[in-house]
Amino acid sequence: MKREYWIILIVYIAMQLSSLLGIPGMMFLFGYLEINQGLVVPYWLIFSFTIALIIILFLLRSEMKKPGLNTRGSSFSYAATWAILGVFLALFAQGLAANIERLIGVDMGSENTQQIMKIIESFPLAILVSSVIGPILEEIVFRKIIFGSLHKRLNFFFSALISSVIFALAHMEPQHILLYSAMGFTFAFLYVKTKHILVPIFAHVAMNTFVVVIQSVYKDEIEKLMRDAERIQNFIGGFL
Repeated sequence: MKREYWIILIVYIAMQLSSLLGIPGMMFLFGYLEINQGLVVPYWLIFSFTIALIIILFLLRSEMKKPGLNTRGSSFSYAATWAILGVFLALFAQGLAANIERLIGVDMGSENTQQIMKIIESFPLAILVSSVIGPILEEIVFRKIIFGSLHKRLNFFFSALISSVIFALAHMEPQHILLYSAMGFTFAFLYVKTKHILVPIFAHVAMNTFVVVIQSVYKDEIEKLMRDAERIQNFIGGFL
């Protein structure tokens, strides 16, 4: 793996761990400046993710003109078509995985998503992290670097499996490993299919934005549906 790729992995991990020092530091600074400390988390997320993205794009500046898996990518129209289809494919994979998880007894809903929604409700600009910067970073790290490096040595299935499981575990919700892995497989497929990293980036950004908008606009309806689904599951479970 290229030296730049190792540096990018270190930058990404450092960004994920930076909150351990960054958030307490900003709380002290906000307290000293008498600024609302409820904004510490969204401010730090936007700052750390933006800095990481700038550094990573700088490290990849020599590859910006290259599509990804090789020097010849697919045509623009072909890539654009798959980028749009990829959004629906990702949503389908997510929905299918969520239903399988529900059938095997995994609780519906994601604590990670709920925390993100709370942050966005308190500071709407934080949607840039969840819907734009975050997906871009994840596709560069998990698809371009990790999957891309594995795919040079292994076939698609094993490369996608390993990188998708790592992608899932990185979200710190092992109970939803199937859900995140399904999305990882989908984005890896789009990357291989088009040989353009921008295609899974577009699909990932669009999917996250769609989920955030739906959860924001139909929050009460979604909570009611989840409660009804849990009651039905418990009712059926009583007969088994």
